[in-house]
Amino acid sequence: MNPAEKANALIEALPYLQAFRSKTILIKMGGSAMEDPELVANVMRDIVFLEVAGINPIVVHGGGKAISAAMEKAGLEANFIGGFRVTTDAAIDIVSRVLSSEINPGLVRMIRDFGGKATGIPGTDVFLGEKLKNFDSEGNPVDLGRVGEVVGCQLSNMDTAHKAGIVPVISPLASELGTGRPLNINADLAAAALAKELRVSKLVYLSDVPGLLADPKDPSSLIKSINRAKADELIADGTISGGMIPKVRSAVDALNAGVRKVHFVDGRLPHALLLEIFTDGGIGTEVIR
Repeated sequence: MNPAEKANALIEALPYLQAFRSKTILIKMGGSAMEDPELVANVMRDIVFLEVAGINPIVVHGGGKAISAAMEKAGLEANFIGGFRVTTDAAIDIVSRVLSSEINPGLVRMIRDFGGKATGIPGTDVFLGEKLKNFDSEGNPVDLGRVGEVVGCQLSNMDTAHKAGIVPVISPLASELGTGRPLNINADLAAAALAKELRVSKLVYLSDVPGLLADPKDPSSLIKSINRAKADELIADGTISGGMIPKVRSAVDALNAGVRKVHFVDGRLPHALLLEIFTDGGIGTEVIR
Protein backbone atom coordinates (compact mmCIF):
# COMPACT_ATOMS: atom_id res chain seq x y z
CA MET A 1 0.00 0.00 0.00
CA ASN A 2 1.19 3.49 -0.79
CA PRO A 3 0.71 6.29 1.77
CA ALA A 4 -2.58 7.43 0.21
CA GLU A 5 -4.02 3.90 0.35
CA LYS A 6 -2.98 3.59 3.99
CA ALA A 7 -4.70 6.88 4.77
CA ASN A 8 -7.85 5.75 2.95
CA ALA A 9 -7.90 2.55 5.04
CA LEU A 10 -7.78 4.61 8.21
CA ILE A 11 -10.57 6.88 6.97
CA GLU A 12 -12.69 3.84 6.10
CA ALA A 13 -12.27 2.62 9.69
CA LEU A 14 -13.22 5.98 11.23
CA PRO A 15 -17.04 5.60 11.38
CA TYR A 16 -16.67 2.13 12.88
CA LEU A 17 -14.22 3.40 15.50
CA GLN A 18 -16.72 6.11 16.38
CA ALA A 19 -19.68 3.70 16.46
CA PHE A 20 -18.07 1.11 18.71
CA ARG A 21 -16.14 3.32 21.13
CA SER A 22 -17.06 2.23 24.69
CA LYS A 23 -19.11 -0.67 23.29
CA THR A 24 -18.49 -4.32 24.18
CA ILE A 25 -17.48 -6.89 21.56
CA LEU A 26 -17.29 -10.55 22.57
CA ILE A 27 -14.84 -12.70 20.60
CA LYS A 28 -15.03 -16.48 20.67
CA MET A 29 -11.78 -18.12 19.57
CA GLY A 30 -11.78 -21.72 18.44
CA GLY A 31 -10.98 -24.20 15.71
CA SER A 32 -7.63 -24.74 14.06
CA ALA A 33 -7.01 -20.98 14.18
CA MET A 34 -5.93 -21.59 17.77
CA GLU A 35 -3.32 -24.17 16.77
CA ASP A 36 -1.03 -21.81 14.83
CA PRO A 37 0.92 -19.51 17.19
CA GLU A 38 1.32 -16.87 14.48
CA LEU A 39 -2.43 -16.72 13.86
CA VAL A 40 -3.14 -16.53 17.58
CA ALA A 41 -0.63 -13.68 17.84
CA ASN A 42 -2.44 -11.83 15.04
CA VAL A 43 -5.75 -12.13 16.90
CA MET A 44 -4.23 -11.01 20.19
CA ARG A 45 -2.70 -7.98 18.47
CA ASP A 46 -6.11 -7.18 16.97
CA ILE A 47 -7.65 -7.38 20.45
CA VAL A 48 -5.04 -4.96 21.79
CA PHE A 49 -5.99 -2.63 18.91
CA LEU A 50 -9.64 -2.80 20.01
CA GLU A 51 -8.65 -2.04 23.59
CA VAL A 52 -6.50 0.95 22.61
CA ALA A 53 -9.32 2.23 20.36
CA GLY A 54 -11.61 2.48 23.38
CA ILE A 55 -13.62 -0.68 22.65
CA ASN A 56 -14.26 -3.26 25.39
CA PRO A 57 -13.28 -6.70 24.06
CA ILE A 58 -14.05 -9.94 25.91
CA VAL A 59 -12.48 -13.23 24.86
CA VAL A 60 -14.03 -16.67 25.36
CA HIS A 61 -11.70 -19.39 24.08
CA GLY A 62 -11.93 -23.05 23.22
CA GLY A 63 -9.18 -25.64 23.19
CA GLY A 64 -10.55 -28.89 21.81
CA LYS A 65 -7.41 -30.14 20.06
CA ALA A 66 -5.18 -29.40 23.04
CA ILE A 67 -7.62 -31.21 25.31
CA SER A 68 -7.71 -34.26 23.01
CA ALA A 69 -3.90 -34.34 22.93
CA ALA A 70 -3.69 -34.15 26.73
CA MET A 71 -6.29 -36.90 27.12
CA GLU A 72 -4.43 -39.15 24.69
CA LYS A 73 -1.22 -38.58 26.64
CA ALA A 74 -3.07 -39.62 29.80
CA GLY A 75 -4.41 -42.76 28.11
CA LEU A 76 -7.99 -41.49 27.81
CA GLU A 77 -9.89 -41.84 24.54
CA ALA A 78 -11.71 -38.80 23.14
CA ASN A 79 -15.35 -39.65 22.53
CA PHE A 80 -17.95 -37.30 21.05
CA ILE A 81 -21.73 -37.64 20.94
CA GLY A 82 -23.77 -35.11 19.01
CA GLY A 83 -20.79 -32.76 18.86
CA PHE A 84 -20.24 -32.81 22.63
CA ARG A 85 -17.14 -34.30 24.25
CA VAL A 86 -18.06 -37.07 26.70
CA THR A 87 -16.37 -35.84 29.88
CA THR A 88 -15.76 -38.36 32.65
CA ASP A 89 -14.64 -37.43 36.15
CA ALA A 90 -11.06 -38.18 35.09
CA ALA A 91 -11.43 -36.16 31.89
CA ILE A 92 -12.84 -33.05 33.58
CA ASP A 93 -9.60 -32.67 35.55
CA ILE A 94 -7.65 -32.63 32.26
CA VAL A 95 -10.15 -30.30 30.58
CA SER A 96 -9.93 -27.85 33.49
CA ARG A 97 -6.13 -27.93 33.59
CA VAL A 98 -5.65 -27.43 29.84
CA LEU A 99 -8.22 -24.65 29.54
CA SER A 100 -7.61 -22.64 32.69
CA SER A 101 -3.96 -23.37 33.46
CA GLU A 102 -2.40 -23.66 30.00
CA ILE A 103 -4.39 -22.03 27.17
CA ASN A 104 -5.90 -19.18 29.18
CA PRO A 105 -2.65 -17.88 30.74
CA GLY A 106 -0.93 -18.16 27.35
CA LEU A 107 -3.50 -15.88 25.70
CA VAL A 108 -3.30 -13.38 28.58
CA ARG A 109 0.49 -13.33 28.36
CA MET A 110 0.36 -12.70 24.62
CA ILE A 111 -1.99 -9.72 25.01
CA ARG A 112 0.34 -8.28 27.61
CA ASP A 113 3.36 -8.87 25.38
CA PHE A 114 1.70 -6.64 22.76
CA GLY A 115 1.25 -3.89 25.32
CA GLY A 116 -2.36 -4.62 26.22
CA LYS A 117 -3.99 -5.28 29.57
CA ALA A 118 -5.64 -8.65 30.18
CA THR A 119 -6.65 -10.95 32.99
CA GLY A 120 -7.54 -14.63 32.90
CA ILE A 121 -10.86 -15.56 34.49
CA PRO A 122 -11.74 -19.24 34.94
CA GLY A 123 -15.13 -19.97 33.44
CA THR A 124 -16.17 -21.43 36.77
CA ASP A 125 -16.05 -17.86 38.15
CA VAL A 126 -18.36 -16.62 35.37
CA PHE A 127 -20.73 -19.39 34.24
CA LEU A 128 -23.26 -21.25 36.37
CA GLY A 129 -24.30 -24.56 34.86
CA GLU A 130 -26.30 -27.73 35.06
CA LYS A 131 -25.55 -31.08 33.49
CA LEU A 132 -26.67 -31.16 29.88
CA LYS A 133 -29.52 -33.54 29.11
CA ASN A 134 -28.79 -35.17 25.76
CA PHE A 135 -30.69 -37.76 23.73
CA ASP A 136 -29.86 -40.08 20.84
CA SER A 137 -31.72 -40.22 17.53
CA GLU A 138 -34.34 -42.52 19.06
CA GLY A 139 -35.02 -40.24 22.01
CA ASN A 140 -33.10 -42.28 24.58
CA PRO A 141 -31.13 -40.34 27.22
CA VAL A 142 -27.35 -40.25 26.70
CA ASP A 143 -24.92 -39.71 29.57
CA LEU A 144 -22.27 -37.16 28.58
CA GLY A 145 -20.68 -37.10 32.02
CA ARG A 146 -19.57 -33.69 33.24
CA VAL A 147 -20.85 -31.74 30.23
CA GLY A 148 -23.03 -28.78 31.08
CA GLU A 149 -25.19 -25.97 29.80
CA VAL A 150 -25.09 -22.40 31.05
CA VAL A 151 -28.05 -21.38 33.22
CA GLY A 152 -26.65 -18.11 34.56
CA CYS A 153 -23.66 -15.76 34.60
CA GLN A 154 -21.76 -14.00 37.37
CA LEU A 155 -20.48 -10.68 36.09
CA SER A 156 -18.61 -9.11 39.01
CA ASN A 157 -15.13 -10.15 37.84
CA MET A 158 -15.74 -8.89 34.33
CA ASP A 159 -17.25 -5.64 35.54
CA THR A 160 -14.16 -5.04 37.66
CA ALA A 161 -11.88 -5.78 34.69
CA HIS A 162 -13.79 -3.49 32.32
CA LYS A 163 -13.81 -0.58 34.75
CA ALA A 164 -10.02 -0.95 34.94
CA GLY A 165 -9.65 -1.14 31.14
CA ILE A 166 -8.55 -4.78 31.26
CA VAL A 167 -9.55 -7.49 28.72
CA PRO A 168 -11.23 -10.51 30.37
CA VAL A 169 -10.08 -13.84 28.89
CA ILE A 170 -12.49 -16.60 29.90
CA SER A 171 -12.33 -20.40 29.68
CA PRO A 172 -15.47 -22.43 28.78
CA LEU A 173 -16.11 -24.07 32.14
CA ALA A 174 -19.07 -23.66 34.48
CA SER A 175 -19.61 -24.12 38.17
CA GLU A 176 -22.34 -26.71 38.71
CA LEU A 177 -25.29 -25.46 40.71
CA GLY A 178 -25.50 -27.26 44.03
CA THR A 179 -22.03 -28.82 43.94
CA GLY A 180 -19.68 -26.11 42.65
CA ARG A 181 -17.85 -28.77 40.63
CA PRO A 182 -16.65 -27.86 37.11
CA LEU A 183 -18.65 -28.68 34.01
CA ASN A 184 -17.29 -28.74 30.48
CA ILE A 185 -19.21 -26.22 28.33
CA ASN A 186 -19.23 -25.98 24.55
CA ALA A 187 -17.30 -22.74 23.94
CA ASP A 188 -19.72 -21.50 21.25
CA LEU A 189 -22.64 -21.89 23.63
CA ALA A 190 -20.72 -20.34 26.52
CA ALA A 191 -19.89 -17.29 24.39
CA ALA A 192 -23.50 -16.94 23.26
CA ALA A 193 -24.78 -17.20 26.84
CA LEU A 194 -22.43 -14.44 27.99
CA ALA A 195 -23.23 -12.27 24.96
CA LYS A 196 -26.93 -12.57 25.79
CA GLU A 197 -26.36 -11.65 29.42
CA LEU A 198 -24.32 -8.58 28.47
CA ARG A 199 -26.29 -7.69 25.31
CA VAL A 200 -23.03 -6.93 23.56
CA SER A 201 -22.79 -4.88 20.37
CA LYS A 202 -21.15 -7.73 18.50
CA LEU A 203 -20.54 -11.44 19.03
CA VAL A 204 -17.74 -12.66 16.75
CA TYR A 205 -17.02 -16.36 16.19
CA LEU A 206 -13.43 -16.85 15.01
CA SER A 207 -12.99 -20.39 13.72
CA ASP A 208 -11.60 -22.28 10.75
CA VAL A 209 -14.41 -21.72 8.24
CA PRO A 210 -14.90 -18.65 5.98
CA GLY A 211 -18.42 -18.06 7.30
CA LEU A 212 -21.80 -19.37 6.16
CA LEU A 213 -21.69 -20.88 2.67
CA ALA A 214 -24.55 -21.26 0.18
CA ASP A 215 -22.69 -24.37 -1.04
CA PRO A 216 -20.75 -26.00 1.82
CA LYS A 217 -18.32 -27.49 -0.75
CA ASP A 218 -17.57 -24.13 -2.38
CA PRO A 219 -15.66 -21.58 -0.23
CA SER A 220 -16.42 -18.89 -2.83
CA SER A 221 -20.17 -19.15 -2.07
CA LEU A 222 -19.82 -17.07 1.09
CA ILE A 223 -23.05 -15.49 2.32
CA LYS A 224 -22.07 -11.96 3.33
CA SER A 225 -25.19 -11.06 5.31
CA ILE A 226 -28.20 -12.98 6.53
CA ASN A 227 -31.11 -12.35 8.90
CA ARG A 228 -32.56 -14.64 11.55
CA ALA A 229 -35.45 -15.91 9.43
CA LYS A 230 -33.18 -16.81 6.51
CA ALA A 231 -30.76 -18.57 8.88
CA ASP A 232 -33.61 -20.76 10.12
CA GLU A 233 -34.57 -21.52 6.51
CA LEU A 234 -31.01 -22.61 5.64
CA ILE A 235 -30.95 -24.95 8.64
CA ALA A 236 -34.31 -26.43 7.61
CA ASP A 237 -33.25 -27.05 3.99
CA GLY A 238 -29.87 -28.53 4.97
CA THR A 239 -27.64 -25.75 3.62
CA ILE A 240 -26.41 -25.19 7.16
CA SER A 241 -25.58 -28.58 8.62
CA GLY A 242 -23.38 -30.50 11.03
CA GLY A 243 -21.37 -28.50 13.52
CA MET A 244 -22.55 -25.19 12.07
CA ILE A 245 -26.13 -25.80 13.24
CA PRO A 246 -25.50 -25.21 16.97
CA LYS A 247 -23.30 -22.20 16.11
CA VAL A 248 -26.01 -20.58 14.01
CA ARG A 249 -28.78 -21.43 16.47
CA SER A 250 -26.73 -19.88 19.28
CA ALA A 251 -26.26 -16.79 17.07
CA VAL A 252 -30.00 -16.47 16.47
CA ASP A 253 -30.64 -17.00 20.18
CA ALA A 254 -28.18 -14.21 21.01
CA LEU A 255 -29.85 -11.84 18.52
CA ASN A 256 -33.26 -12.64 20.00
CA ALA A 257 -31.89 -11.68 23.43
CA GLY A 258 -30.68 -8.25 22.30
CA VAL A 259 -27.21 -8.75 20.78
CA ARG A 260 -26.90 -6.33 17.86
CA LYS A 261 -24.95 -8.46 15.34
CA VAL A 262 -23.21 -11.83 15.15
CA HIS A 263 -20.27 -12.50 12.85
CA PHE A 264 -18.71 -15.76 11.61
CA VAL A 265 -15.13 -15.08 10.54
CA ASP A 266 -12.23 -17.23 9.35
CA GLY A 267 -9.60 -16.83 12.06
CA ARG A 268 -6.96 -18.35 9.77
CA LEU A 269 -6.80 -15.08 7.83
CA PRO A 270 -4.39 -12.50 9.27
CA HIS A 271 -6.20 -9.71 11.12
CA ALA A 272 -9.59 -11.17 10.22
CA LEU A 273 -11.13 -9.51 13.27
CA LEU A 274 -10.15 -5.99 12.22
CA LEU A 275 -11.12 -6.58 8.59
CA GLU A 276 -14.60 -7.73 9.61
CA ILE A 277 -15.27 -4.92 12.07
CA PHE A 278 -13.57 -1.90 10.48
CA THR A 279 -14.07 -2.30 6.71
CA ASP A 280 -17.18 -1.68 4.62
CA GLY A 281 -17.14 -5.09 2.95
CA GLY A 282 -15.97 -7.30 5.82
CA ILE A 283 -14.64 -10.78 5.11
CA GLY A 284 -17.07 -13.16 6.83
CA THR A 285 -20.80 -13.56 7.39
CA GLU A 286 -22.85 -11.19 9.51
CA VAL A 287 -26.10 -12.41 11.03
CA ILE A 288 -28.56 -9.60 11.73
CA ARG A 289 -32.01 -9.35 13.19
